[in-house]
Amino acid sequence: MSNVYEERVTMIAAGEMQEFVPFGRDHCRRHPSATNLQLRQLQPASELWSSDGDAGLVGSLREVTIHEKQKESWHLRKGSCDIGEELDYDEELYVTGNMVIWSRGSKSHASSVYKAFTVDSPVLQALWCDFNIPQDKTECMEAQEKTEKCVCIVQRSCVNVHTVDGKDYIAPLPFQVADVWANKYGLIFERNNPVQEVPLSPLREPLPTMFSMLHPLDEIAPLVCKSTVAVTNITRVQYIADYTLKIVFSSSTPSLIMTYDTAQCLHAVWALRKIKTEEQNTVLRCPSTAGTPQQIVTSSSLTAHLRSVSKGESPIASPFQNFSSFPNPNRSIVSPGAHSRSHSPSISNMAALSRSHSPSLGTSSFSGVQRFNLSTNTPSPKRGRNSHSPNSTLSDSLLVPETEPVIPELCLDHLWTESMLNIREKNSQAAKVFITSDLCGQKFLCYLVESRHQLRCVKFEESNDLTQLIFGTVTVIQAKDAAPVESVNTMVVLESNGNLVLYTGIIRVGKVFIAGLPTPSLSMSNTLPRPSTPLGSISTPARPSSRHPGTLDEAFIFRSTLSTGVSIETDSAAPAVWPSPVPELNDSTKIHDSLYMDDCTFHQIGTYIHSLRDPVQNRVTLEMSNGNLIRITTPEITNSQLVKKCLQAIRYILPKEVAVQVLIKWYNAYNAPGGPNYHSEWNMFVICLMNMMGYSTDRLMWTRNLDLEGSLSPVIAAKKARPSEIGSDEDWEYLLSCDYHHNFESHLLAKALHLDPLEVLHPKEEIFPNLGLDSTTLLFGHIPAIFFVLHLIYEELKLDNLMRDGARSLVILLYQLARDLKLDMYMDSYWRDYPFLMKALKQTCQIDQAQTRLMHQPPFLTAEPPSIYHWLSSCLNADMMSPFPYLPGICERTKLIVQSFALYILGDEKALSLEPSMYLSRIAAGQRKQQAEEDDKRLSLNPGTLSSSLAAKLVISLTNLGFTLKDLESVPFGVALPIRDAIYHCREQPSSDWSEAACSLIGRQDLSKQAHEGNLHKTKSALGHVLLSDGVSGNEAEEEEDGMNDMNQDLMSLIWNEDLRVQEVRRLLQSTHPVRVNVVQMPEVSDHEYIEEKENRLLQLCQRTMALPPGRGMFTLFSYHPVPTEPLPIPKLNLTGRAPPRNTTVDLNSGNIDVPPNMASWASFHNGVAAGLKVAPASQIDSAWIVYNRQKNTELTNEYAGLLMALGLNGHLSKLTTMSIHDYLSKGHEMTSIGLLLGISAAKLGTMDISVTRLLSIHIPALLPPTSTELDVPHNLQVAAVMGIGLVYQGTAHRHIAEVLLTEIGRPPGPEMENCTDRESYSLASGLALGMVCLGHGSNLIGMSDLNVPDQLYQYMVGGHRRAQPGTHREKHKSPSYQIKEGDTVNVDVTCPGATLALALLYLKTNNRSIADWLRAPDTQYLLDFVKPEFLLMRTLARGLIMWDEIKPNPTWVNSNIPPIVRQNNASLNTIDGQVSEDVDLQTMRQAHINIIAGACMAMGLRFAGSSNAAAFNCLYKYVKMFLESVSSPVATLAGHHNLETCLSVVLLSLALVMAGTGNLKVLQLCRLMHKRTGGEMNYGFHMAAHMALGLLFLGGGRYSLCTSNSAIAALLCALYPRFPAHSTDNRYHLQALRHLYVLAAEPRLLVPVDVDTNTPCYALIKITYKASQWCEEMPVNLMAPSLLPELHLLKEIKVKGPKYWEIMMDLSKGPQGLQSILSKDGFLYVKLRAGHLSYTEDPKGFRSLLAQTFTHRNPEFLSIKVQPRRLLPSQLPEAVSAFTSDPALLSFAEYFCKHSKKEGQKQDVLDLFSSILYECVTQEKPEMLPTYIAIDQAVRRLERKEMSETFELWQIKLMQQFYNSVCLQDKFKNSTTGLLINPEFLLAMKNTLDKTLDLWLHASGDVLLHSYLSSHPVEESQINMLACFLVYHSIPTLQQIAATGINGTTCFSELLLKFSRLHLPVQALMRLAPVILGGPQATLI
Repeated sequence: MSNVYEERVTMIAAGEMQEFVPFGRDHCRRHPSATNLQLRQLQPASELWSSDGDAGLVGSLREVTIHEKQKESWHLRKGSCDIGEELDYDEELYVTGNMVIWSRGSKSHASSVYKAFTVDSPVLQALWCDFNIPQDKTECMEAQEKTEKCVCIVQRSCVNVHTVDGKDYIAPLPFQVADVWANKYGLIFERNNPVQEVPLSPLREPLPTMFSMLHPLDEIAPLVCKSTVAVTNITRVQYIADYTLKIVFSSSTPSLIMTYDTAQCLHAVWALRKIKTEEQNTVLRCPSTAGTPQQIVTSSSLTAHLRSVSKGESPIASPFQNFSSFPNPNRSIVSPGAHSRSHSPSISNMAALSRSHSPSLGTSSFSGVQRFNLSTNTPSPKRGRNSHSPNSTLSDSLLVPETEPVIPELCLDHLWTESMLNIREKNSQAAKVFITSDLCGQKFLCYLVESRHQLRCVKFEESNDLTQLIFGTVTVIQAKDAAPVESVNTMVVLESNGNLVLYTGIIRVGKVFIAGLPTPSLSMSNTLPRPSTPLGSISTPARPSSRHPGTLDEAFIFRSTLSTGVSIETDSAAPAVWPSPVPELNDSTKIHDSLYMDDCTFHQIGTYIHSLRDPVQNRVTLEMSNGNLIRITTPEITNSQLVKKCLQAIRYILPKEVAVQVLIKWYNAYNAPGGPNYHSEWNMFVICLMNMMGYSTDRLMWTRNLDLEGSLSPVIAAKKARPSEIGSDEDWEYLLSCDYHHNFESHLLAKALHLDPLEVLHPKEEIFPNLGLDSTTLLFGHIPAIFFVLHLIYEELKLDNLMRDGARSLVILLYQLARDLKLDMYMDSYWRDYPFLMKALKQTCQIDQAQTRLMHQPPFLTAEPPSIYHWLSSCLNADMMSPFPYLPGICERTKLIVQSFALYILGDEKALSLEPSMYLSRIAAGQRKQQAEEDDKRLSLNPGTLSSSLAAKLVISLTNLGFTLKDLESVPFGVALPIRDAIYHCREQPSSDWSEAACSLIGRQDLSKQAHEGNLHKTKSALGHVLLSDGVSGNEAEEEEDGMNDMNQDLMSLIWNEDLRVQEVRRLLQSTHPVRVNVVQMPEVSDHEYIEEKENRLLQLCQRTMALPPGRGMFTLFSYHPVPTEPLPIPKLNLTGRAPPRNTTVDLNSGNIDVPPNMASWASFHNGVAAGLKVAPASQIDSAWIVYNRQKNTELTNEYAGLLMALGLNGHLSKLTTMSIHDYLSKGHEMTSIGLLLGISAAKLGTMDISVTRLLSIHIPALLPPTSTELDVPHNLQVAAVMGIGLVYQGTAHRHIAEVLLTEIGRPPGPEMENCTDRESYSLASGLALGMVCLGHGSNLIGMSDLNVPDQLYQYMVGGHRRAQPGTHREKHKSPSYQIKEGDTVNVDVTCPGATLALALLYLKTNNRSIADWLRAPDTQYLLDFVKPEFLLMRTLARGLIMWDEIKPNPTWVNSNIPPIVRQNNASLNTIDGQVSEDVDLQTMRQAHINIIAGACMAMGLRFAGSSNAAAFNCLYKYVKMFLESVSSPVATLAGHHNLETCLSVVLLSLALVMAGTGNLKVLQLCRLMHKRTGGEMNYGFHMAAHMALGLLFLGGGRYSLCTSNSAIAALLCALYPRFPAHSTDNRYHLQALRHLYVLAAEPRLLVPVDVDTNTPCYALIKITYKASQWCEEMPVNLMAPSLLPELHLLKEIKVKGPKYWEIMMDLSKGPQGLQSILSKDGFLYVKLRAGHLSYTEDPKGFRSLLAQTFTHRNPEFLSIKVQPRRLLPSQLPEAVSAFTSDPALLSFAEYFCKHSKKEGQKQDVLDLFSSILYECVTQEKPEMLPTYIAIDQAVRRLERKEMSETFELWQIKLMQQFYNSVCLQDKFKNSTTGLLINPEFLLAMKNTLDKTLDLWLHASGDVLLHSYLSSHPVEESQINMLACFLVYHSIPTLQQIAATGINGTTCFSELLLKFSRLHLPVQALMRLAPVILGGPQATLI
């Protein structure tokens, strides 16, 4: 086969050539370490040897001598870019010394360094590699693998891996590596073959030689191979331990490895895949062949060998001496040793030491460090670790079978081995291997055996089920070197004689000719046929390329041979012009080129091509013998889209062998040296193709005149070279008959200038009467098939506006073929399309009968031509249609349009899913190809299942195919109309879950931007930057540090636009400025006493200042995205004061008064939390940043402790590495430990994370085993740890944890003062934790019935005899406390609060009445005396939480909680009633009353948290006012001031809960009042409560609110526990740190409309619909956004309402995920203002919109075409348009085409029309229709002037009319709200004009023409185009169809009507035809 085409030597001109220098080499000279290397090269060799072993130049690439110049190597690959970017560039990886440089560059862009790496020791190898990381399943349902692109740098002892996104890993190598290969899964290492390896013991079998690494943190695992033994046919699975096997090639698609066996000298191919479990088990059980006894210990021996060697224990004989420097593993188990992997800080803390999310089971490394196996997620078999003593030798550890094995991960399947030869070829290892495919997609694996100068090519293909590869025969090509040319599907082969030849697969294409390289023939004294010009000057190029790299255009072009034997020398400035090389194909008299081309090799000249390297796409580097590198470009197959399409179709339809030859012939013709330019490519293709079909193109008129240069001037047209300079007549005739002239004559300009056509005199001798075809040519038999596929290509081009010229060129060729194949109907259809082009084609080539029999007549060639316009037209008329033929993968647009019409017009929803559908018929390929089928699967339309309307289905389907607005613009306007119509209908109310592409397609930028934001992964939204106001008002220096400057000012001023409440809140919450201490000095007070008085006053004020941070944390919640390079600013807590009038400083440290020690410690902690809570959860911060925030060289501070807790609450603490956690906890700083434990627990909420449980258990004695050492854990830390356990196990109902916590509520005090102080807070924390663990489980606690949890809690609540301790802890509590005598009863004072709240959480929302009755307040005075009043508050609260659904937002419900006896004795809070019976204790009653009310209020607050429920607000507001009055009333002493203040704080907090995030003014006034009350009973705790209420009111700056899920209620209970600290260090009843747990209940609920055009927040009206529930039926509510939404689970849908903005609807019944993601990303919802409207800010009532000013929608004049614009003065139009649109194109159109000028009177109507069209388009928001309107108008005017040379536009207008007349449309519009896309009046007007024009023509002279056409007489040419227009417009059938009806002899109209009914001819057309048919010419119309 390879010699078929050898007889003619052809040459292919290579593209541009330039000198190549690796970019890295140049960059290295400037690299900082270059100087250092030069210095080292100057050292004497002895010093080099003595300097440290790893560094220096010793270990350089391959055993190099020291004095040698530094080695360098590089390789190139195709640049990989993001999807959507089609950039073609090279990436280069350059290695020298210990530097690796990765650069990028292309022809058009200069090279630049992308990354540069410098390592410690010489680089052995650098390569690109992709690692796959499986994603966690939690984030998305199906776990897909994420690919990390990396560079791997191999050194002697380790591999450095650097990922593109900045992670670095170092993986130590446990052996010396010979080679590293990248593959689909990761890396493969080949172990160096140590010659001196001695078996260490008789039991040894050889160790594996190949290892894989799937991720830099994974263990290096041995490879397994699976092969079948030929004789026995048994499949064996074993390790690869054969030293003779070497890898020579690795590829990732397909996943192949090629190996060479040095013993047998054979190559083999293996498939690489993941190993299966059963194969793992086989290998691990018995890794070698059949079980000889010594194989038993193998697997453990391998493991032990690898592991012990890596620990540095290897004996001297081992090949691993270079590792003796490993650290002794005794040093430390936790911290990695020096050679262990270094972790980049960005890996999460768990993954850092065990890649728990990795697919592999192994988690240890080959380094000597023990595994840190945190058994979190993977059920790994490696739990038990067998660690030897550090000094055990290798031989000991060999026999320890328990060593856990290294589990193999990849397996090789044997696919093919080359056949054995008789003589073994030594050294026949492949030097180069690559995969190439030929022009027809057949794949070959080629490998070059240099010693034999052979390139062996193995053909391979996928099996039919696509599971495996089948290898075929080997073909040998003699070659010195070879390289693939991917983008052209060929390869370049360097033959042994030095010629460069192109092959496709194994077929030779031709030699490659490189202009500018010396050619051998020229330097020899051969006798060449002497041309008329001397050849001497050509022998060397004018400017050698070595001196001027890159001056390609100036290099000489040398044309080897022309048919005349002439070589032309051209001046380098003038373009070279060559006659067509194609006729030579048939020219047998040609001189045989090989005389002087093949016989001489390049060796006689100085330089010749030595080898090829670095192939990328179509570029390859030639390495010359003198060391120069030259990069050449192999030319493409074609540059013209048209030729490309035709070639694809021809290749598809022809058998493979023929197709390859056609492509080769074309490639040679096209790329001959001095080949054609772009314009004439098509002409050349036509000639080449027709020659191959057997035409003699030089005898056919129109092909003779094809202008091969296609240049714009006919002067340089390719003519016979003539010596004379004087012109002749022939020149003139040539000029007139050339293409250029014809094109000019038919050009619009020629008609506009009224130029008369010139008559061409046809020379007589030019007409060849009998033109025949040569039936022996390659394609003669395939002409019909080729004709038909080219016709389908023509139909495809008719659907693309950009390819109309192509269709015009192609139709001439098709017409000629149709004429010769005698296909009259095809000729007629082409003539109707292009009447002018066809009149010139008169010549027919005769094909006689015998030849016709040789032709293969394909079954798909129909007599009636398939026409896409006809098909669509009959689709619109709902006629019967046959399926339309198409070529899969080639005619994609045809397929798309046909399916779209079937779906949208015929309403057939299955049109898209059925592959061999009733609408399309696939043309079978000339050869079976899976490729096309795969394309088909990918591209068949697949509509969204959920979309309801046909329009939505169509839009979704088009989007899935990647169809965009740009594509739509290139579809002809008539065909595009239905698609535009569907888009117009979807635009009003698209579904909220559409993709970005779908929203762009329907022109809704607001939705597409929303979808785009949704696709950005957890980055800060683009808007965040816009909205952060740059300059904050006021003095910058002051603003610096109050911690609230990062709030979004613009947004808050939009939410609260009437007043300055935000500034007021800021003033109340700032703690950085000194307070004003205003004390008046009385005359009798001495100065000293006055100072003390001032300081005492300051101390009171400081109680308030220290209570501010929790409130500030709420206000600034999640409002800041920190810069990773800067520490988080923590505002300082200023506890000084200034005394007026002199503003003197007052300080507490003066020693005048006693200040409590550590007074500010908790305040600083809260300050740290407040600062940390500013950090938004979506911020990009990692472990390093968290550690970096700690002040260097100082002790841990309380602020930092608070920051850690805050980072836990917003989820960032899970990134902190285990090492850092250990580091912090070991410091023993109590606050830091509290913050860290609570933070980590909050970050791991409800996960039952094992590692965190271990961390917490160390701090809780009850969770440690009874025998463990007693650790001295500070009490507060124990409380935090217990709470942490509750958080980590939240909602899990874990039995053991619940049991321990239940016991801990009543933990008795122990001896030695253990657990004796602050016991209440511990008991409370245990109760809350227990409640969290069993959250809402109620009576459904599985497996805990024996614990009697509710009973035990009841006992803790009301008291009673203490129960026996359960088993394990009995020992601990034997000895009672020496201090506290509690006896055997429960101490209710300690246990009651915890137990009460535990019951509340356990039965939360269960409405369990029996439990709730336990919590009722006692109803007798006697029983009331037994309960502390504050416990009544807890019980009422707990009862409310259990009876959740009974809480009503009114005072009646509050009072229903008060027992009658209390109610009777408390008629009024503020007066003392006279008629009180003596025995009633008023104090008890009063205290019970206020506490029960407070408890009920808090329950109500939690029930309606974040809902801003008006009834709840009014009720609670009333109670706050009541308490405020009673605090200052005279009877306050009865209830106790402290009790009243507590209750007031609780009710205020409840009120703030309901109004959370709303910034309600009334509540703000109450909080401000509380802020002002200092002194008296207002202590630290009450201030904290008041400011927390203020913070809740403005939660997150108005962006956040509270939710009422179970988890949120539990968190709020912890945070707002109704007992407040008495002073700033008081943690007795409740740990202060827990006050911040409210964060777990906060959720973003602010919806902010953002105008998509201006990118700023704005107002918009939204309508929310509540779901129907037991309290109310479904109801809509209108809100003006930005506003807080209710909880999402209550809502059914949310809708942005018109009329100002485009509507957006979000249906929440499908799930609130979409809305949640919007809210979490700052809540920005993009909205788009409709045309003619102003925003709510500018026009709140909507009176100023333009439509309101000018006219109403129903004004009938508005729709009329001619009247409307007159109402607007002409000069006003541009301004009027600008109110509707900001599109610059439309504004310019208005400016230039719609403004009247005084001069142009006659253009008035055009301008009027344009104005009205434009006005309609912008007011009805359909600007995309403007071009369509104008195109219709222009087409009609052209027809009126009789200038229509093609009928294309007429078809479009016809399709539009049919679309609007079609039945489906009327159905659609009966109930549609949107208008029509095109004004029906306009269409009618145009239709009338068309009808009138054609009727006038028919009257004037057309009927004669029509008659002669119908009776098939020749037609007069001058009117031919009008005739074609008439036939097309009126759908007149072809002559053949008319003849078939038998109309001859018809005499009357009725008979005619009957006969034509079969043809579906429109009646109006028949009315016009009838007179012509019945009465002959000149008959009048009926």
